[in-house]
Amino acid sequence: MRFPSPLVRGTLIQRYKRFLADVRLDDGGLITATCPNTGSMLGLTAPGSTVWLSESDSPTRKYRFTWELVEADLGQGPVLVGINTNHPNKLVAEAVAGRRIKPLAGYPEVRREVKYGRNSRIDLLLQGANRGLCYVEVKNVHLSRRHGLAEFPDSVTERGTKHLAEMSDMVRQGHRAMMVYLIQRGEAKTLAFARDVDPIYAAAFDAAVAAGVEAIALRCRMSTEEIVVDRPVPIVG
Repeated sequence: MRFPSPLVRGTLIQRYKRFLADVRLDDGGLITATCPNTGSMLGLTAPGSTVWLSESDSPTRKYRFTWELVEADLGQGPVLVGINTNHPNKLVAEAVAGRRIKPLAGYPEVRREVKYGRNSRIDLLLQGANRGLCYVEVKNVHLSRRHGLAEFPDSVTERGTKHLAEMSDMVRQGHRAMMVYLIQRGEAKTLAFARDVDPIYAAAFDAAVAAGVEAIALRCRMSTEEIVVDRPVPIVG
């Protein structure tokens, strides 16, 4: 996924009301940007951080800029971290269409945002005449508290726990179900569940895997020009 226009660099002043961030641009301008992330963004909102914003020319938008990336440093030098949770579904869909995710290859039909379960929508529904249905739930990962280790979630996620139960239901109905944890950090070598952040989600994941739900973690290659699904990394713990 390429950004449609060059990103604009700035310095974070503050994130507030979850969906807003004040940023001082490199040209000195002070702006308010949309923050497309409902999570805590643990470790990614320190004032003074370098951030990268996309810019819209739509005359109907209240906020012209959208926060896309932040530079984070865990002692090994700064790395780009993607914080826009609107991108993962598109990134995974592109990778599936390009047959770059081997466990999800061989499904000629891909639909997005299909209703299922208890008043939910599945991110991707794959279908093949000889393979049946595969339900794919995509989760954005950007938390890291130790270099090389990505973690999920960064805050309590009742909705995420509900999705795991519904994915288990799909397996019991005879379908395939796959959790895809998309890591928008290029330095990640493994993924673990942040059991101290949300132990209920971690337990629900364990139960879902026991029920037959599959899981894969995919690391992205990050730059200010594009974000691309790069390669799988092990899920540990």
